[in-house]
Amino acid sequence: MRIYMKISRQLESDIRQHYQPGDYLPPEMQLATRFQVNRHTVRRAIDELVANGLIQRHQGKGNMVVRQPHQYLLHDGAHYTGNLLEQGSLPSCRVIRSRMMVANGKLARELEVEPEQKIIHIQTLRKTEGIPRCVINHYLPDPDWWPVLKHFRQGSLHEFLRKTLNMELKRQSTRLSARTPLSEECRLLQINKLVPVMRIKTRNQIKGTNRIAEFSVSSSRSDLIEYVVEH
Repeated sequence: MRIYMKISRQLESDIRQHYQPGDYLPPEMQLATRFQVNRHTVRRAIDELVANGLIQRHQGKGNMVVRQPHQYLLHDGAHYTGNLLEQGSLPSCRVIRSRMMVANGKLARELEVEPEQKIIHIQTLRKTEGIPRCVINHYLPDPDWWPVLKHFRQGSLHEFLRKTLNMELKRQSTRLSARTPLSEECRLLQINKLVPVMRIKTRNQIKGTNRIAEFSVSSSRSDLIEYVVEH
């Protein structure tokens, strides 16, 4: 392996362990002294970090560490809150809307219910470190769950279902796309129209059955969340 690649990997490890977004790396001459190489080699190493999105160069200031997206692992047991907790983040969830509504044809097909049937709609805003990351619209097919679900206010909806209704969910399918955010999404996620949102449509079954228990549509900030599909 070339020496500049070894330096780049060491700096990447340093960044992930010791630096916060907005911090600056030591000056290039100081790094050259540390690694006992010339400044050109250090610059090539930093070029790798820039290409990988870890560093931004600021003329006259130096090399700044930028915020990295959280990884969201997509598999049949994946849950938003659990994913971020495993990465050491402290996610929060706030319910924005909670209501009964009539299912239109599209929602009825996703939930495998009759059109015009009453369903449950819960909209949540998820944050980590106080930064909005994701808006999720949850649709649940059984109006008999409403007396319990109307009391859901924060935390993991799936954990709430497990504790209150003894119901564990398993991911059946996931569809991903990207688009320009709507005005409401810009407001809730604190972004402008230039930041795309990742649109994730998920169907979840009651574990051990074929019954659809939830259809969710989430809009996530593409600059803060990276989806990883496991095989």
